[in-house]
Amino acid sequence: MSGRKVVITGIGLVSCAGEGVEAHLAAYEAGEAPRTDSETYAPYPVHPVAPVALDTQIPKKSDQRQMEGWQRLGVYAAGLALDSAGLKHDVARKAALHLIVASGGGERDYAVDGAILTGLRDAENPGAYLNEHLQNDLRPTLFLAQLSNLLAGNIAIVHGVTGASRTFMGEESAGVDALRIAHARIASGQDDAMLVGGSYNAERADVLLVHEMGGFLHKPDYRPVFSRGGEGNGGFILGSGAAFLLLETAERAAERGAKPFAVIDAIANDRVRRKPGSVAEALPRLLREAGVALPDVILSGATGVASLAEEEAQGLKAALPGARIRATGDVIGHPIEAVASFGTAIAAALCAAGKAREVAITSVGHRSGEGVIRVVAA
Repeated sequence: MSGRKVVITGIGLVSCAGEGVEAHLAAYEAGEAPRTDSETYAPYPVHPVAPVALDTQIPKKSDQRQMEGWQRLGVYAAGLALDSAGLKHDVARKAALHLIVASGGGERDYAVDGAILTGLRDAENPGAYLNEHLQNDLRPTLFLAQLSNLLAGNIAIVHGVTGASRTFMGEESAGVDALRIAHARIASGQDDAMLVGGSYNAERADVLLVHEMGGFLHKPDYRPVFSRGGEGNGGFILGSGAAFLLLETAERAAERGAKPFAVIDAIANDRVRRKPGSVAEALPRLLREAGVALPDVILSGATGVASLAEEEAQGLKAALPGARIRATGDVIGHPIEAVASFGTAIAAALCAAGKAREVAITSVGHRSGEGVIRVVAA
């Protein structure tokens, strides 16, 4: 990889596995089934976030109240990353710190959604009915107020991160792109440091409805990601959580005395036309582009959709015979846009703990997009 070395000096994590690097490393090494709620939204299991003390990272109750769940998780994890990097109280550096957020939209108005879906059943002209009620029943600000830029704004307000910010939406690929662009800008000399990550709230009836309508959810009980085929096509189990990383140049980290967790060496991604075999063909190429050689482990962001998981496993085994593959979904569930940040954070934690020298992170979206991230020991 040409350009400046990009290191990870701060990690903020919160999920069903708990809070912080140590909790997630312990959950990864334990290899046990993650904390799962199979009753609240039965028959659909979810991985609920562990309890967190919001006051420690979002001290104002008024700030907490005006945020939705996914925003609170993201702001909380961003604060943990700043703490981890030793920047929480460095006002000057935070004021110049750039931010990239990958996240979906916020919660919906359940009452309106329910009324529209109920009325749609008996509507003489379903198209006209839907258009009329979407125009008249939804609050004008409902969608605009809940884009991912609101999470970026809350991070800026609560933590004083007031450099330029960018936000990405677009499911799993958004998380890979956020990391790729942050890495490229730092490596090329355009920026010296960036806070990058994403969040997801899985404990919402509306997101379960949306993904079930697409046939993407696994039910009724937890099974490991690569064991969800069976008689059907598997699916994912959504997980609530947030993952943020502080990326900076190795020189800047050394200058301020920060010890890196690991180095992000390269990121490769693509969006190939989906057809049988396309993922198995794309992954070996992306591994080569990212310079993946002999990883100690491949951290797969596989969703659990069986057809894609099988293709991913085929592609990885063909390119790296004998490589050990672990699914991040078996540790924290599937947090959509945040899955790439979670994989990268766990990889960095493994390197920092001396448990790995090279880790490859993969991300294959449930509808489109493929990516590979190479993390090596600092």
